[in-house]
Amino acid sequence: MKRLFLTVFFLAALFYHQASGQTAKHVVLITIDGFRPDFYLDPTWGAVNLRQLMAKGACVKGVNGIFPTVTYPSHTTLVTGVLPATHGIYYNAPFEANGPSKDWYWHFSAMKAPTLWEAARKAGMTTASVLWPVSAGAPIDYNIPDIWNAGERDRREVTARYATPPGLWKEVEQYATGTMEANDFNLDKDYLSMDDNVARIAGYLIRKYKPAFTTVHLPAVDHAEHDEGRDGDGVRRAVAGADRSVRTIMEAIDKAGISEITAVIITGDHGFVNRNTNFNPNVLLAKAGLITDINSGNWKARFYSAGGSAFLHLKDKGDQKTLAEVKKILGALPAEQKKLFTVIEESQLKNSGADPNATLALTATPGSAIGNALKGEAVEASHGGTHGHFPDFAEIQTGLIATGPGFKAGTVIPVMEMTDIAPLVARLLGIDLSGVDGNRDYRLLSK
Repeated sequence: MKRLFLTVFFLAALFYHQASGQTAKHVVLITIDGFRPDFYLDPTWGAVNLRQLMAKGACVKGVNGIFPTVTYPSHTTLVTGVLPATHGIYYNAPFEANGPSKDWYWHFSAMKAPTLWEAARKAGMTTASVLWPVSAGAPIDYNIPDIWNAGERDRREVTARYATPPGLWKEVEQYATGTMEANDFNLDKDYLSMDDNVARIAGYLIRKYKPAFTTVHLPAVDHAEHDEGRDGDGVRRAVAGADRSVRTIMEAIDKAGISEITAVIITGDHGFVNRNTNFNPNVLLAKAGLITDINSGNWKARFYSAGGSAFLHLKDKGDQKTLAEVKKILGALPAEQKKLFTVIEESQLKNSGADPNATLALTATPGSAIGNALKGEAVEASHGGTHGHFPDFAEIQTGLIATGPGFKAGTVIPVMEMTDIAPLVARLLGIDLSGVDGNRDYRLLSK
């Protein structure tokens, strides 16, 4: 009788999919922050679960990101299919005229483009999300957003306050994680417990509520790569931890009894670049008198760092005299400093879909990063890893593995664009996501 019931259930589900244009009844979109293709293409990384999913599914050897290649703009592109100039999340934290921003782009209200969450809700589907950037206050049925109080490591209270529906934080602590301490849900030290708990929460929501669309963000690999660069014991531990977290989510899908009708996409927001040098262009602008006091708004030109890049903002965007002075300063640098960056002119900046308020940008050459410092040396030694560069070289690419209904097993494509991932999800769910910037690349799909 049980076998007959399951057969009828899956035949009914199949009929529903065909009738509605859906390929999968459920889609789970997982990001590993700082995810690189070599984590699954190179077996020495030991990501057994990722490699097994790749073997039975499809993968991409490199996904081109957006500019800058940083977490919040990238995650917004992943759920909108558009570039930062369209969706409005230009950096991790907003550029502020009078000093550094105290807050990041935590709130969904900052988005200017339609999202997959909204498209799913419009189609009558339920959604869930765990630790997804720019999701506080988002129209998500079961949401544990990525948010914290500036300057504080304990994010439990503010996360609980913004979780929806009210009481969801207590619910997941009761049924998924147990009562958490502060460092169970942040990136203190080298602990991997944040990824563990994100995966447990996501798994619980999948088992309990079976949402049609779930987004999950695993942050620990990025944290390790910032400390150690592209390789190191901590990076390898974090990759192994993320690999296990993915398995936790896959097991939850199986326990929910929805494996046959669930598509899973594992991707990231950016790659990573080793750094040994930090270039501080604002030191040069301050010495030239173009920056006097940021907090009082006394400046004419200022670079805003995104790690592997920096964007030039003019106090008066039409101030061509100041722009010419900045270009003269950069042009007069000695050759050993000029080789640390490439200038992205305004036309190229516009074509890349980056911050429309910036006049030009610098992208660091591999081995370098760009900082916000106003004092000290323009060039200083550095170490670890960074990202944020212009997305035109392999090391800064992220990766993608896809498995489940709709995907053509064994498919390997060399490259795709990050803007094509949201349309791919929409196609799987049979929902409408209009106005995307991508080419609607469906090569991974079986039809």
